[in-house]
Amino acid sequence: MKKIVTAVLASTVALGPLAAAAESCTNAGLKRIQDRGTLIAGVKADYRPWGYRDSDGSIVGLEIDLAQKVADTLGVGLEVVPVIASNRMQFLQQGQIDVMIATMTDTADRREMVGIKGPNYYASGTAALTPKAVGMTEWSELNGRPVCGIQGSFYLQKIEQEYGATISAFGNAAEAKQALRDRKCVAFVYDDTTISADLAGGGWDDYEISLPIEDFAPWGIAVAKPEENCALGQIVSGLQYAWHRDGTLIELEEEWGVSPSPFLAEMHERMIDPLAE
Repeated sequence: MKKIVTAVLASTVALGPLAAAAESCTNAGLKRIQDRGTLIAGVKADYRPWGYRDSDGSIVGLEIDLAQKVADTLGVGLEVVPVIASNRMQFLQQGQIDVMIATMTDTADRREMVGIKGPNYYASGTAALTPKAVGMTEWSELNGRPVCGIQGSFYLQKIEQEYGATISAFGNAAEAKQALRDRKCVAFVYDDTTISADLAGGGWDDYEISLPIEDFAPWGIAVAKPEENCALGQIVSGLQYAWHRDGTLIELEEEWGVSPSPFLAEMHERMIDPLAE
């Protein structure tokens, strides 16, 4: 985890705004928000507890709270637009949303398409929800056994190639988890934060996260590429620093029932004391 934090901080410095870029800013994105009086944020609506629909259909969640904090800082209202992995960057590029806070892993290729300024606000890993009765403790025990996952998830290929699992991919998490309950697979592989939230929410007493969590990857808040080093990108970046420093992210994590993240704990420590090791 310390390697992840170090990489995040290093990338933030390396990708900081250049003077030439700052001079070319029109801040058109921020002006649109101010003229409209509303920040339009792309968020998840199917990813509890980060973004999901409550009983009355409203989209709520930890990331919606973050979007509200951005809107409050700008002194405007908030409108949330549901996005999914296949369209969230396009929505940002096309101007349908102003900012995207939607559980997006921060990668080099995505930084070429949208503006992702550090520091990253979260990091997640790959986990497996398994029946306690099976008693698995190592990923290698998935060899030759059926594993349920979500179509398009980047980690399924690794599990298939490195651990020899037989993948059954479903369109959404609900279908995959039902298949696990129906004993059509020995594990449901997904994001560790969501699985932890499912366990905390009840109804999974006979299941556990029994395998080591792998492949931690940082999440990034994104703005349109032209706004990355301009006012809107700088504001979003500054807020993320502040949320780490004052413990806001840790407080929201607790409020929404997310298991404590080593990433957030270490980022909080480093932001309070930049010399901390």
